[in-house]
Amino acid sequence: MGLEERLPEGILTAQLESLVNWSRQNSTWPLLFGLACCAMEMIATTTARYDISRYGSELFRASPRQADLMIVSGRVSNKMAPVIKRIYDQMPDPKWVIAMGICASAGGPFNNYAIIQGVDKLIPVDVYISGCPPRPESLLHALDKLREKQARDTFRRREPVVVVPEDIESLDSLRNGQRA
Repeated sequence: MGLEERLPEGILTAQLESLVNWSRQNSTWPLLFGLACCAMEMIATTTARYDISRYGSELFRASPRQADLMIVSGRVSNKMAPVIKRIYDQMPDPKWVIAMGICASAGGPFNNYAIIQGVDKLIPVDVYISGCPPRPESLLHALDKLREKQARDTFRRREPVVVVPEDIESLDSLRNGQRA
């Protein structure tokens, strides 16, 4: 009673784009990249209790060249900003970003010169997760939302987002010697 018995002569037709999107949905490889306390919740998502392996994401990659999902979990400091941008640039296309926690999404309670007020000032973010710290279930929900976005993806060229350090407000105030 397998699929091959139901199809005439074993032929299956589908659009190439839908097959590629299906494979991307079911094998998203996240990058091991935790910045603060939200990283503990991200790591907890890999345990058997939450079972991130149902998304094909149970193995966090240590190299950006092997990952297609960056989960920025925690606050982003000015010192870490160029590192995040470099790692994002090293990831192969297509690539996705999840901002995990209020610190990665909007700076959190750290409204000062040392913290970037949202990672979306550096790189494009696909899904935001609120909370401090967000629960592992929130990360699984964000992966569901990302899978919905991946299902609608097309092969057309994506416009690259170019951010230079001069575009980041907090770095400008740091250069001018203004302290919050």
